[in-house]
Amino acid sequence: MSDRIIYLDHAATTPLDQRVLAAMLPYLSEQPGNPSSIHQLGRAALHALDDAREVVALVLGCTRKEIVFTGGGSESDNLAIKGVALAQRQRGKGSHIITSEVEHHAVLNAVAYLEQCGFTVTLLPVDRSGFVRPDDLRAAIRPDTALVSVMYANNEVGTVQPIAALGAICHEYGVPLHTDAVQAAGMLPLDVNALNVDLMTLTAHKFYGPKGVGLLYVRHGTPLLPQINGGGQERRRRAGTENVAGIVGLATALTLAEERRPTYVARLSDLRDRLIDGVLECVPQSWLNGDRELRLANNANLGFACAEGESVLLLLDQHGICASSGSACSSGSLEPSHVLTAMGLSVDNATCSVRFSLGQGSRAEDIDTVIAALPALIDRLREVAPCLPGSV
Repeated sequence: MSDRIIYLDHAATTPLDQRVLAAMLPYLSEQPGNPSSIHQLGRAALHALDDAREVVALVLGCTRKEIVFTGGGSESDNLAIKGVALAQRQRGKGSHIITSEVEHHAVLNAVAYLEQCGFTVTLLPVDRSGFVRPDDLRAAIRPDTALVSVMYANNEVGTVQPIAALGAICHEYGVPLHTDAVQAAGMLPLDVNALNVDLMTLTAHKFYGPKGVGLLYVRHGTPLLPQINGGGQERRRRAGTENVAGIVGLATALTLAEERRPTYVARLSDLRDRLIDGVLECVPQSWLNGDRELRLANNANLGFACAEGESVLLLLDQHGICASSGSACSSGSLEPSHVLTAMGLSVDNATCSVRFSLGQGSRAEDIDTVIAALPALIDRLREVAPCLPGSV
Protein backbone atom coordinates (compact mmCIF):
# COMPACT_ATOMS: atom_id res chain seq x y z
CA MET A 1 0.00 0.00 0.00
CA SER A 2 1.30 3.48 -0.89
CA ASP A 3 2.31 5.80 1.96
CA ARG A 4 0.52 8.63 0.18
CA ILE A 5 -3.26 8.61 -0.13
CA ILE A 6 -4.16 9.53 -3.69
CA TYR A 7 -7.49 11.33 -3.48
CA LEU A 8 -9.37 11.23 -6.79
CA ASP A 9 -12.90 11.80 -5.50
CA HIS A 10 -13.11 15.59 -5.63
CA ALA A 11 -16.51 15.44 -7.35
CA ALA A 12 -17.84 14.01 -4.08
CA THR A 13 -16.21 16.64 -1.88
CA THR A 14 -13.07 18.74 -1.68
CA PRO A 15 -10.76 19.49 1.27
CA LEU A 16 -11.27 22.81 3.01
CA ASP A 17 -8.83 25.45 1.76
CA GLN A 18 -6.80 26.86 4.66
CA ARG A 19 -7.49 30.42 3.47
CA VAL A 20 -11.20 29.66 3.66
CA LEU A 21 -10.82 28.29 7.19
CA ALA A 22 -8.93 31.43 8.22
CA ALA A 23 -11.77 33.61 6.91
CA MET A 24 -14.34 31.54 8.81
CA LEU A 25 -12.61 31.29 12.19
CA PRO A 26 -13.59 34.71 13.61
CA TYR A 27 -17.28 33.85 13.12
CA LEU A 28 -16.83 30.54 14.91
CA SER A 29 -15.30 32.13 18.01
CA GLU A 30 -14.95 35.80 18.92
CA GLN A 31 -17.71 37.10 16.61
CA PRO A 32 -20.72 34.88 17.44
CA GLY A 33 -23.47 37.39 16.67
CA ASN A 34 -26.82 36.54 15.07
CA PRO A 35 -27.36 38.73 11.97
CA SER A 36 -30.91 39.42 13.13
CA SER A 37 -29.72 40.96 16.43
CA ILE A 38 -29.45 44.75 16.66
CA HIS A 39 -26.45 44.89 19.03
CA GLN A 40 -22.92 45.43 17.75
CA LEU A 41 -22.05 41.74 17.40
CA GLY A 42 -25.27 41.17 15.49
CA ARG A 43 -24.49 44.11 13.24
CA ALA A 44 -20.99 42.72 12.63
CA ALA A 45 -22.49 39.38 11.59
CA LEU A 46 -24.96 41.13 9.29
CA HIS A 47 -22.13 43.12 7.73
CA ALA A 48 -20.20 39.89 7.07
CA LEU A 49 -23.33 38.39 5.52
CA ASP A 50 -23.84 41.40 3.28
CA ASP A 51 -20.19 41.37 2.19
CA ALA A 52 -20.39 37.66 1.33
CA ARG A 53 -23.56 38.21 -0.69
CA GLU A 54 -21.87 41.01 -2.63
CA VAL A 55 -18.85 38.82 -3.38
CA VAL A 56 -21.02 35.98 -4.65
CA ALA A 57 -23.12 38.33 -6.78
CA LEU A 58 -19.95 39.67 -8.39
CA VAL A 59 -18.89 36.18 -9.50
CA LEU A 60 -22.37 35.29 -10.81
CA GLY A 61 -22.97 38.64 -12.52
CA CYS A 62 -26.19 39.32 -10.64
CA THR A 63 -27.46 41.56 -7.85
CA ARG A 64 -27.02 40.72 -4.18
CA LYS A 65 -30.81 40.58 -3.74
CA GLU A 66 -30.92 37.59 -6.10
CA ILE A 67 -28.77 35.38 -3.82
CA VAL A 68 -30.39 33.03 -1.28
CA PHE A 69 -28.04 31.23 1.12
CA THR A 70 -29.07 27.67 2.00
CA GLY A 71 -27.82 24.58 3.80
CA GLY A 72 -26.34 22.99 0.67
CA GLY A 73 -26.92 21.82 -2.88
CA SER A 74 -29.81 19.47 -2.18
CA GLU A 75 -31.71 22.17 -0.30
CA SER A 76 -31.07 24.67 -3.09
CA ASP A 77 -32.33 22.22 -5.72
CA ASN A 78 -35.45 21.52 -3.68
CA LEU A 79 -36.11 25.21 -3.10
CA ALA A 80 -35.72 25.96 -6.80
CA ILE A 81 -37.88 23.13 -8.09
CA LYS A 82 -40.61 22.96 -5.47
CA GLY A 83 -40.55 26.69 -4.79
CA VAL A 84 -40.97 27.74 -8.42
CA ALA A 85 -43.32 24.92 -9.45
CA LEU A 86 -45.72 25.51 -6.56
CA ALA A 87 -45.63 29.28 -7.09
CA GLN A 88 -46.32 28.86 -10.79
CA ARG A 89 -49.28 26.58 -10.16
CA GLN A 90 -50.62 28.96 -7.53
CA ARG A 91 -50.51 31.75 -10.14
CA GLY A 92 -52.23 29.59 -12.75
CA LYS A 93 -49.10 29.30 -14.88
CA GLY A 94 -49.25 25.52 -15.25
CA SER A 95 -48.15 22.33 -13.55
CA HIS A 96 -45.81 20.70 -16.08
CA ILE A 97 -42.11 20.25 -15.29
CA ILE A 98 -39.30 19.30 -17.67
CA THR A 99 -35.99 17.85 -16.51
CA SER A 100 -33.48 15.34 -17.87
CA GLU A 101 -32.90 11.67 -17.20
CA VAL A 102 -29.35 12.30 -15.94
CA GLU A 103 -30.00 14.79 -13.14
CA HIS A 104 -28.74 14.44 -9.58
CA HIS A 105 -31.21 12.70 -7.29
CA ALA A 106 -31.79 16.00 -5.45
CA VAL A 107 -33.52 17.15 -8.62
CA LEU A 108 -35.12 13.87 -9.68
CA ASN A 109 -36.58 13.14 -6.24
CA ALA A 110 -37.88 16.69 -5.86
CA VAL A 111 -39.61 16.33 -9.24
CA ALA A 112 -40.96 12.90 -8.23
CA TYR A 113 -42.45 14.48 -5.09
CA LEU A 114 -44.21 17.11 -7.20
CA GLU A 115 -45.52 14.39 -9.48
CA GLN A 116 -47.22 12.89 -6.44
CA CYS A 117 -48.73 16.33 -5.84
CA GLY A 118 -50.41 16.36 -9.25
CA PHE A 119 -47.72 17.80 -11.50
CA THR A 120 -46.91 16.18 -14.82
CA VAL A 121 -43.27 15.52 -15.68
CA THR A 122 -41.32 15.11 -18.90
CA LEU A 123 -37.87 13.51 -18.64
CA LEU A 124 -35.67 14.52 -21.55
CA PRO A 125 -33.48 11.72 -22.98
CA VAL A 126 -29.76 12.15 -23.58
CA ASP A 127 -27.47 10.88 -26.31
CA ARG A 128 -24.56 8.45 -25.92
CA SER A 129 -22.34 11.23 -24.56
CA GLY A 130 -24.94 12.43 -22.08
CA PHE A 131 -26.11 15.58 -23.90
CA VAL A 132 -29.64 16.94 -23.82
CA ARG A 133 -30.63 17.91 -27.37
CA PRO A 134 -32.04 21.46 -27.61
CA ASP A 135 -34.61 20.29 -30.18
CA ASP A 136 -35.93 17.77 -27.64
CA LEU A 137 -36.41 20.54 -25.10
CA ARG A 138 -38.22 22.72 -27.63
CA ALA A 139 -40.54 19.85 -28.54
CA ALA A 140 -41.28 19.12 -24.86
CA ILE A 141 -42.32 22.63 -23.82
CA ARG A 142 -46.09 23.04 -23.50
CA PRO A 143 -48.37 25.99 -22.71
CA ASP A 144 -48.61 24.69 -19.13
CA THR A 145 -44.84 24.18 -18.61
CA ALA A 146 -43.97 25.82 -15.28
CA LEU A 147 -40.25 25.06 -14.99
CA VAL A 148 -37.30 23.43 -16.75
CA SER A 149 -34.34 22.06 -14.77
CA VAL A 150 -31.20 20.80 -16.53
CA MET A 151 -27.82 20.46 -14.82
CA TYR A 152 -24.85 22.47 -16.07
CA ALA A 153 -22.26 19.68 -15.77
CA ASN A 154 -22.94 16.07 -14.89
CA ASN A 155 -21.57 14.88 -11.56
CA GLU A 156 -20.91 11.33 -12.78
CA VAL A 157 -19.55 11.61 -16.32
CA GLY A 158 -18.60 15.28 -16.49
CA THR A 159 -20.57 16.11 -19.64
CA VAL A 160 -21.15 19.87 -19.95
CA GLN A 161 -24.63 20.69 -21.19
CA PRO A 162 -25.40 23.48 -23.73
CA ILE A 163 -27.08 25.49 -20.99
CA ALA A 164 -27.04 28.84 -22.79
CA ALA A 165 -28.82 27.31 -25.79
CA LEU A 166 -31.35 25.55 -23.56
CA GLY A 167 -31.92 28.78 -21.65
CA ALA A 168 -32.54 30.72 -24.83
CA ILE A 169 -35.28 28.26 -25.78
CA CYS A 170 -36.85 28.51 -22.32
CA HIS A 171 -36.86 32.31 -22.46
CA GLU A 172 -38.38 32.21 -25.94
CA TYR A 173 -41.38 30.46 -24.37
CA GLY A 174 -41.35 32.42 -21.11
CA VAL A 175 -40.41 29.38 -18.98
CA PRO A 176 -37.88 29.74 -16.13
CA LEU A 177 -34.76 27.54 -16.31
CA HIS A 178 -33.01 26.15 -13.24
CA THR A 179 -29.57 24.60 -13.47
CA ASP A 180 -27.78 22.50 -10.87
CA ALA A 181 -24.27 23.94 -11.26
CA VAL A 182 -22.80 22.17 -8.24
CA GLN A 183 -19.92 20.66 -10.23
CA ALA A 184 -19.26 23.79 -12.28
CA ALA A 185 -17.81 26.29 -9.80
CA GLY A 186 -14.11 26.80 -10.42
CA MET A 187 -14.42 24.79 -13.64
CA LEU A 188 -16.81 26.73 -15.89
CA PRO A 189 -18.06 30.31 -16.27
CA LEU A 190 -20.90 31.13 -13.87
CA ASP A 191 -22.29 34.34 -15.38
CA VAL A 192 -26.03 33.77 -15.05
CA ASN A 193 -26.92 36.18 -17.84
CA ALA A 194 -24.54 34.64 -20.37
CA LEU A 195 -25.94 31.23 -19.42
CA ASN A 196 -29.59 32.36 -19.75
CA VAL A 197 -30.55 30.77 -16.42
CA ASP A 198 -33.14 31.98 -13.93
CA LEU A 199 -32.06 29.83 -11.02
CA MET A 200 -28.66 28.28 -10.22
CA THR A 201 -27.59 25.92 -7.46
CA LEU A 202 -24.10 25.91 -5.91
CA THR A 203 -22.67 24.26 -2.80
CA ALA A 204 -19.43 25.26 -1.08
CA HIS A 205 -17.87 21.89 -0.39
CA LYS A 206 -17.42 21.19 -4.10
CA PHE A 207 -14.95 24.08 -4.46
CA TYR A 208 -12.83 23.84 -1.30
CA GLY A 209 -15.36 25.48 1.00
CA PRO A 210 -17.16 24.11 4.07
CA LYS A 211 -19.85 21.44 4.04
CA GLY A 212 -23.40 22.36 4.99
CA VAL A 213 -23.74 25.65 3.13
CA GLY A 214 -24.91 26.46 -0.39
CA LEU A 215 -26.75 29.06 -2.39
CA LEU A 216 -29.53 29.50 -4.89
CA TYR A 217 -29.46 32.31 -7.41
CA VAL A 218 -33.02 33.46 -8.16
CA ARG A 219 -33.47 35.94 -11.01
CA HIS A 220 -35.50 38.99 -10.00
CA GLY A 221 -39.16 38.43 -10.82
CA THR A 222 -38.99 34.62 -10.70
CA PRO A 223 -41.91 33.36 -8.55
CA LEU A 224 -40.72 31.33 -5.55
CA LEU A 225 -42.50 29.92 -2.52
CA PRO A 226 -40.24 29.29 0.52
CA GLN A 227 -39.84 25.66 1.53
CA ILE A 228 -38.61 26.36 5.06
CA ASN A 229 -41.01 28.54 7.01
CA GLY A 230 -40.19 30.53 10.10
CA GLY A 231 -38.53 33.92 10.37
CA GLY A 232 -37.95 36.45 7.64
CA GLN A 233 -34.34 35.62 6.79
CA GLU A 234 -33.05 35.69 3.20
CA ARG A 235 -35.76 38.17 2.20
CA ARG A 236 -38.41 35.67 3.40
CA ARG A 237 -37.27 33.00 0.96
CA ARG A 238 -35.45 30.73 3.42
CA ALA A 239 -36.16 30.88 7.15
CA GLY A 240 -33.55 30.07 9.77
CA THR A 241 -30.59 31.80 11.38
CA GLU A 242 -27.91 32.19 8.76
CA ASN A 243 -24.73 30.14 9.00
CA VAL A 244 -22.47 33.20 9.00
CA ALA A 245 -19.17 31.33 9.24
CA GLY A 246 -20.20 28.93 6.49
CA ILE A 247 -21.45 31.73 4.24
CA VAL A 248 -18.22 33.67 4.69
CA GLY A 249 -16.37 30.47 3.82
CA LEU A 250 -18.51 29.92 0.73
CA ALA A 251 -17.88 33.45 -0.54
CA THR A 252 -14.16 33.19 0.08
CA ALA A 253 -13.95 29.79 -1.61
CA LEU A 254 -15.97 30.96 -4.62
CA THR A 255 -13.73 33.99 -5.09
CA LEU A 256 -10.60 31.85 -4.93
CA ALA A 257 -12.12 29.29 -7.31
CA GLU A 258 -12.95 31.95 -9.87
CA GLU A 259 -9.53 33.60 -9.60
CA ARG A 260 -7.62 30.39 -10.24
CA ARG A 261 -10.05 28.93 -12.78
CA PRO A 262 -8.03 29.45 -16.00
CA THR A 263 -4.81 27.88 -14.70
CA TYR A 264 -6.67 25.27 -12.64
CA VAL A 265 -8.71 24.06 -15.62
CA ALA A 266 -5.66 23.94 -17.90
CA ARG A 267 -3.62 21.91 -15.41
CA LEU A 268 -6.39 19.47 -14.55
CA SER A 269 -7.33 18.99 -18.21
CA ASP A 270 -3.76 17.83 -18.91
CA LEU A 271 -3.82 15.43 -15.97
CA ARG A 272 -7.30 14.17 -16.90
CA ASP A 273 -6.20 13.43 -20.48
CA ARG A 274 -3.04 11.77 -19.19
CA LEU A 275 -5.22 9.46 -17.09
CA ILE A 276 -7.74 8.72 -19.82
CA ASP A 277 -5.12 8.01 -22.49
CA GLY A 278 -3.00 5.92 -20.14
CA VAL A 279 -5.86 3.75 -18.95
CA LEU A 280 -7.35 3.19 -22.40
CA GLU A 281 -3.92 2.18 -23.68
CA CYS A 282 -2.95 -0.10 -20.79
CA VAL A 283 -6.26 -1.80 -19.92
CA PRO A 284 -7.85 -3.92 -22.67
CA GLN A 285 -11.64 -3.64 -23.05
CA SER A 286 -11.84 -0.31 -21.26
CA TRP A 287 -13.77 2.76 -22.39
CA LEU A 288 -14.53 6.38 -21.53
CA ASN A 289 -18.02 7.41 -20.45
CA GLY A 290 -19.15 10.87 -21.54
CA ASP A 291 -17.93 13.22 -24.21
CA ARG A 292 -14.18 13.34 -24.77
CA GLU A 293 -13.99 17.12 -25.26
CA LEU A 294 -17.03 18.79 -23.70
CA ARG A 295 -16.45 17.45 -20.19
CA LEU A 296 -15.29 18.85 -16.87
CA ALA A 297 -11.54 19.32 -16.63
CA ASN A 298 -11.29 17.04 -13.60
CA ASN A 299 -13.59 14.17 -14.61
CA ALA A 300 -12.55 10.79 -16.04
CA ASN A 301 -15.33 8.19 -15.87
CA LEU A 302 -13.92 4.90 -17.16
CA GLY A 303 -15.45 1.49 -17.71
CA PHE A 304 -13.76 -1.91 -17.48
CA ALA A 305 -15.50 -4.92 -18.99
CA CYS A 306 -16.06 -7.80 -16.55
CA ALA A 307 -14.72 -5.82 -13.59
CA GLU A 308 -17.50 -4.70 -11.27
CA GLY A 309 -16.99 -1.07 -10.24
CA GLU A 310 -17.36 -1.52 -6.49
CA SER A 311 -14.74 -4.28 -6.56
CA VAL A 312 -12.36 -2.05 -8.51
CA LEU A 313 -12.83 0.65 -5.87
CA LEU A 314 -12.03 -1.74 -3.03
CA LEU A 315 -8.82 -2.90 -4.70
CA LEU A 316 -7.84 0.68 -5.50
CA ASP A 317 -8.44 1.61 -1.87
CA GLN A 318 -6.02 -1.13 -0.80
CA HIS A 319 -3.43 0.70 -2.91
CA GLY A 320 -4.23 4.04 -1.26
CA ILE A 321 -6.27 5.34 -4.21
CA CYS A 322 -9.67 6.91 -3.48
CA ALA A 323 -12.17 7.04 -6.35
CA SER A 324 -15.92 6.57 -6.78
CA SER A 325 -18.44 4.52 -8.72
CA GLY A 326 -20.63 7.55 -9.39
CA SER A 327 -22.65 10.01 -7.34
CA ALA A 328 -21.50 10.20 -3.71
CA CYS A 329 -25.15 10.50 -2.70
CA SER A 330 -25.84 7.03 -4.14
CA SER A 331 -22.93 5.18 -2.53
CA GLY A 332 -23.93 1.81 -1.16
CA SER A 333 -26.61 1.37 -3.80
CA LEU A 334 -26.46 -1.85 -5.80
CA GLU A 335 -28.47 -0.30 -8.61
CA PRO A 336 -26.63 0.61 -11.82
CA SER A 337 -26.04 4.31 -12.43
CA HIS A 338 -29.18 5.95 -13.84
CA VAL A 339 -26.89 8.35 -15.70
CA LEU A 340 -24.99 5.60 -17.52
CA THR A 341 -28.08 3.56 -18.39
CA ALA A 342 -29.79 6.72 -19.70
CA MET A 343 -26.75 7.18 -21.95
CA GLY A 344 -27.37 3.74 -23.42
CA LEU A 345 -24.94 1.55 -21.49
CA SER A 346 -26.07 -1.94 -20.63
CA VAL A 347 -26.67 -2.70 -16.96
CA ASP A 348 -23.50 -4.81 -16.91
CA ASN A 349 -21.33 -2.06 -18.39
CA ALA A 350 -22.91 0.58 -16.16
CA THR A 351 -21.91 -1.39 -13.08
CA CYS A 352 -18.36 -1.75 -14.42
CA SER A 353 -17.59 1.97 -14.41
CA VAL A 354 -15.44 4.05 -12.05
CA ARG A 355 -15.25 7.84 -11.66
CA PHE A 356 -11.87 9.47 -11.06
CA SER A 357 -12.21 13.17 -10.21
CA LEU A 358 -9.06 15.22 -9.84
CA GLY A 359 -8.38 18.29 -7.75
CA GLN A 360 -5.99 20.87 -6.44
CA GLY A 361 -3.62 18.35 -4.87
CA SER A 362 -3.52 15.96 -7.83
CA ARG A 363 -0.07 15.40 -9.36
CA ALA A 364 1.27 13.73 -12.48
CA GLU A 365 2.91 11.09 -10.27
CA ASP A 366 -0.50 10.24 -8.82
CA ILE A 367 -1.94 9.71 -12.28
CA ASP A 368 0.98 7.49 -13.25
CA THR A 369 0.49 5.45 -10.08
CA VAL A 370 -3.15 4.83 -10.98
CA ILE A 371 -2.28 3.87 -14.55
CA ALA A 372 0.39 1.47 -13.31
CA ALA A 373 -1.89 -0.16 -10.73
CA LEU A 374 -5.06 -0.65 -12.77
CA PRO A 375 -4.03 -3.39 -15.27
CA ALA A 376 -3.14 -5.90 -12.55
CA LEU A 377 -6.26 -5.03 -10.53
CA ILE A 378 -8.55 -5.47 -13.51
CA ASP A 379 -6.84 -8.73 -14.51
CA ARG A 380 -7.34 -10.03 -10.98
CA LEU A 381 -11.08 -9.35 -11.15
CA ARG A 382 -11.39 -10.82 -14.63
CA GLU A 383 -9.85 -14.06 -13.45
CA VAL A 384 -12.89 -14.39 -11.21
CA ALA A 385 -15.36 -13.34 -13.94
CA PRO A 386 -13.76 -13.95 -17.36
CA CYS A 387 -14.78 -11.65 -20.20
CA LEU A 388 -16.91 -13.00 -22.98
CA PRO A 389 -16.68 -11.84 -26.60
CA GLY A 390 -18.63 -8.62 -27.11
CA SER A 391 -18.63 -7.71 -23.43
CA VAL A 392 -17.98 -4.04 -24.15
